[in-house]
Amino acid sequence: RWLSIVGIGEDGVDGLGRGARDLISNAEIVFGGLRHLQLAAPLIKGQAKPWPSPFSLAPGEVVGMRGRKVCVLASGDPFFHGVGATLAAHVPADETWVVPAPSAFSLAAARMGWALPETALVSVHGRALDRIRPHLHPGAHILALTSDAGGPAALAKLLTSLGFGASRLTVLEALGGEREHIRSAEAYGFDLSEIAALNTVAIEVAAAPDARILAYTPGLDDDLFEHDGQITKREIRAVTLSSLRPRHGELLWDVGAGSGSIGIEWLLAHPSLRATAIEADAARAARAARNAAAFGVPHLDVIEGRAPQALSGLPQPDAIFVGGGGSADDLLGVCIDALKPGGRLVVNAVTLETETELIARHAALGGRLSRLAVSRADAVGGKTGWRPAMPVTQWTWEKA
Repeated sequence: RWLSIVGIGEDGVDGLGRGARDLISNAEIVFGGLRHLQLAAPLIKGQAKPWPSPFSLAPGEVVGMRGRKVCVLASGDPFFHGVGATLAAHVPADETWVVPAPSAFSLAAARMGWALPETALVSVHGRALDRIRPHLHPGAHILALTSDAGGPAALAKLLTSLGFGASRLTVLEALGGEREHIRSAEAYGFDLSEIAALNTVAIEVAAAPDARILAYTPGLDDDLFEHDGQITKREIRAVTLSSLRPRHGELLWDVGAGSGSIGIEWLLAHPSLRATAIEADAARAARAARNAAAFGVPHLDVIEGRAPQALSGLPQPDAIFVGGGGSADDLLGVCIDALKPGGRLVVNAVTLETETELIARHAALGGRLSRLAVSRADAVGGKTGWRPAMPVTQWTWEKA
């Protein structure tokens, strides 16, 4: 075990046990950020090496020292949004020895008296603040790790714009050290200043009647999406997500994405999921990207291009949704070939021409063919009657 990874907190060497101290003192080379190296300076006897810029070069530098005694310093728990997970992709676990310290989330939960399993833990450090959106539910507790001193105010502004201005934000700065500082303010009147760059924000969510709350179930209200009518409607979307059956770590192609609603709800199902939205219309592709940000999944990969040509070279998908039919250039044939074994293809059709193609595919390949019809109550003269939406024919097929 030539590589040790030691978590260090704001209390520096005073917070380290004997084992962690020895790993630092005995190392020939000690990697870390400038702050970490300064905190551990009394123990470092070997060469202190700050991380390179860009940080993407760091794993290569560490691996290049294999066979020597190397120590990497990390903030708190190295495997909780830390460098430990990055290095684990390059160095086998049986070559490393890891000594974690309490993470910023653990320290913040301890100060707030919150149970970690019942708290949403979100890192917006170097990531879009929009990632907080799916967790905004009345009464929820959220711990957010920010990027800098401006992070808390930016979170407060976002919450206020979404109808959560009454939420209480507690800013916990430099936790575990001599400079620890804890202050609170409501989002709509947030006026805290001179905030330390190293901070975590605890959010006690309170919602106004018109707050933008994203339900946990698929089939979100159509009005939550920005769209021009090209959207898989709520009831059909819920059935479609059920047919796609998202599973851990899988990749979806949303072909003919329109507003991006299918890819967005796929990503909302679990943080491990990935999705690529393919849309030929430039305005709709831009709209899908805006929707993704508004739903807290800005990592939706939106590709402007016409299928099937735009599918060439994309990572192989675990599931594909085709919402606009599939006759042009044998789109369905290309999708079938692209799927991984065990992958699912779901196609929704509203035209007779596309329905005919799905009937033929079903006859040739099997799968499940369904007819989905939805009617909504609407005004009929001075009374109320059922107004049917266009029926949808859905073909679902799994690749052997």
